[in-house]
Amino acid sequence: MTDIPILPGITSTFVDTPRLRQHVLTCGPADGIPIVFIHGNFSAATYWEELMLALAGHGPSTARLSSPKSGSGHGFRCIAPDLRGYGWTEDKLIDATRGYRDWSDDLDALVKVLDLPPMHLIGWSAGGGVVYRYVADHPGQLLTVTLETPVSPYGFGGSKGLEGTPCYDDYAGSGGGVVNPQFVACITAGDRSAADPNSPRNVMNAFYYKPPFRAGREEDFLTAALMEKTGGDRYPGDFVPSANWPNVGPGVLGPVNCWSPKYLRNEAADLLATEPKPPVLWIRGDSDMIVSDNSMFDMAALGKLGYVPGWPGDEVVPPQPMIGQTRAVLERYAAAGGSYREVLLADCAHSPHIEKQDEWVAAFLEFVER
Repeated sequence: MTDIPILPGITSTFVDTPRLRQHVLTCGPADGIPIVFIHGNFSAATYWEELMLALAGHGPSTARLSSPKSGSGHGFRCIAPDLRGYGWTEDKLIDATRGYRDWSDDLDALVKVLDLPPMHLIGWSAGGGVVYRYVADHPGQLLTVTLETPVSPYGFGGSKGLEGTPCYDDYAGSGGGVVNPQFVACITAGDRSAADPNSPRNVMNAFYYKPPFRAGREEDFLTAALMEKTGGDRYPGDFVPSANWPNVGPGVLGPVNCWSPKYLRNEAADLLATEPKPPVLWIRGDSDMIVSDNSMFDMAALGKLGYVPGWPGDEVVPPQPMIGQTRAVLERYAAAGGSYREVLLADCAHSPHIEKQDEWVAAFLEFVER
């Protein structure tokens, strides 16, 4: 097994739950109010470590966030698991037909084993999808929710309009078949080079951050991300042929199928119906090219630019309005009794907590202390 890179002050442990053995990073006081961090695709809990250390010494300055059930109030207890299929957590299949539920249920099992009081929950990118599901299923466990550059509530690919209308009945254009196979091959080979434009290092530096930003822990981040499990039943997942452009539809296994709209038909409705509704912070970068209204990972956007032949046009398959869809759902969430705040960080791409940590921390602390 690859050695696990951790910063001083971070503890790496394995937690056995009834569902699987999870690798978990922690820091901060054991009796602090918990913050749980959920990473995204091609990443791992490692990506949270610097933010965890930055937050661990902070504590709520107001009594209203402290109670006999919600920790001491003297600091934050930061907890970041590796999701199923990622990092050093036990390798088990992901049933994509359940949407995000395998991951959400894994999180619930971890929360119960750790006996966590009500917590702050943070989800980044695809981890935002896990958070949507957890909010719908366990709202009473949450003090606040932070969505960092989250996937749309309607998933990734294959939908159009602010209501997430499927482009096709078979959800073509989403799922495991839309991922660049060269990128997957590089992950499988453990490629750490910068020679291939599709290498994990190059993709990370081109899209996770706004160039010329480079993460100080680039090597550790690459090590952790390359632990992602690949194969037809792992990342990216299986797929089926389709008569509709781009001629592939979602399969039933693997992470990328989990965020196909085929398996998220009730996600937005479940989120809107949940009670109580924890307050939401939505934080994102203004230069994100992964979760965007013109995402460079959306087949429709690529087709419109001429990179994928045969694109049938805006009327049939327009680029997915990911930002617009998220905002529309959050506005309905607020209208139904919840609340949300949107924070847009300048000169920042897909990883605000790494690119703009000081601004991220300030926004989060101001939010949770309201």
